[in-house]
Amino acid sequence: MNPMMAARAYAAVQGSAMPTAAQPPASGDNGFADLVKNAMTDMTQQSRAAETQMTQSIQGNGNLIDVVTALSSAEASLETVMSVRDQVISAYKEIMAMPI
Repeated sequence: MNPMMAARAYAAVQGSAMPTAAQPPASGDNGFADLVKNAMTDMTQQSRAAETQMTQSIQGNGNLIDVVTALSSAEASLETVMSVRDQVISAYKEIMAMPI
């Protein structure tokens, strides 16, 4: 997830009223699910771009700086997705540990 995507996601959340228990999300608006899906899509695209840059560099058509930049971007996207995953798992464990 790059900084622009994060800023857009933050602006989208701030611009819309957060649903409460009495106000369920509108149909077709998945909110968090869409955010996670977009982060996964971005991570996949960044990884593919890095692979393309590496392939071009191996063939002698690429620039080393472009390869390093693409790899760094892909790594940052992957770390973001893994961090979100860890937080979701942690929240799920906390909810499951709550007494009924």
